Amino acid sequence: MENLQYKCFAEIDLNDPFFDSLKASYREFSDWFQRKAGEYAYVFYGDNDLIDGFLYLKPELQNINDCSPALSTNFPRGWLKVGTLKINAHGTKLGERFIKKIFDYAITYGFNDIYVTVFAEHVPLIALFERYGFGIEAKKVTANGTELVLTRRFNLVYQGVENTNKNYPLVNFRGDLTYQPQIYLLSIYPEWHTRLLPDSILRTEDTSIVQDVSPTNSIHKVYLARMRGIEHLNRGDILFIYRTGDDAGPAYYRSLVSSVCVVEEYRNINSFRDYAEFAKYCAPYSVFSQEELQRFWRVRKYPHILRFSYNIALPKRIIRKDLLEQVGLSEGAYFGFMPLTHQQAYHILRLGQINESFVIN
Repeated sequence: MENLQYKCFAEIDLNDPFFDSLKASYREFSDWFQRKAGEYAYVFYGDNDLIDGFLYLKPELQNINDCSPALSTNFPRGWLKVGTLKINAHGTKLGERFIKKIFDYAITYGFNDIYVTVFAEHVPLIALFERYGFGIEAKKVTANGTELVLTRRFNLVYQGVENTNKNYPLVNFRGDLTYQPQIYLLSIYPEWHTRLLPDSILRTEDTSIVQDVSPTNSIHKVYLARMRGIEHLNRGDILFIYRTGDDAGPAYYRSLVSSVCVVEEYRNINSFRDYAEFAKYCAPYSVFSQEELQRFWRVRKYPHILRFSYNIALPKRIIRKDLLEQVGLSEGAYFGFMPLTHQQAYHILRLGQINESFVIN
């Protein structure tokens, strides 16, 4: 069974112990659940095929009047409501994975404003939402008690390089008075690319190799590389991920730009005291196995360690032919790691058909 499934309510077991706390907090929960029989939710199954996470999303009107103050949006699509989100935390990154699902859904279906209601005692859940730019905007009083109403408006931009995660999935090309992001092309071999960036998989690749594990589906990534120049990367810098050729055809048509990411941190492998510290840093967000990490530590072939956020998968991949003929990159340039001008970056974004609402320029 795939751990994360998009399932019809009618196929989800309401008697699973996972729902006991929701039934206790919301007296109408069971009736509500049964009324949703024909709708769908994201369900994460843990050990023994019991539910460990549940996410239900629904469109709402432009004006939300059952809270104080009322919420409004100028965007015709209305609000995306996080109708239900509950996670059994076991030291996993499941919360971030569901946050990514919320944003992916909003981008796909054109929502610019999102809201969720949470009881104040759910401190870790509130902190999770606040980490990605949600803020308390209202309160909602019901027979079950008073809930906080948290909103995320994509037209609200947080200033400062320390707030790159609060702006996720937006990519800030403009920067502000505190920092000016630099833009680079970073190449990744096909075997790592597919494991690291599953939303950017090519149609011709075998999706079975994208395992259902948190690093492949998380917002944050850790990657090891050896190209010179990577050591100059800073938080807030922007990476256009370039998937190298795969020998299935000429690189002119098979190498391509697939994604846009934002740097969170650079570290050198020699900055770690020992393997335990190195593994603790890399393992939660890397796609490398324990054996691979041990080999990397022992051989030191890949000294540069990057942590970055996976912000955008280009709707249209930009092949090397277009990078040379339309964007104006030099065929003789080193595509492993190279700087891009803002003009080149914007040209790639346009060719990639990115929704401009998620680009700050």
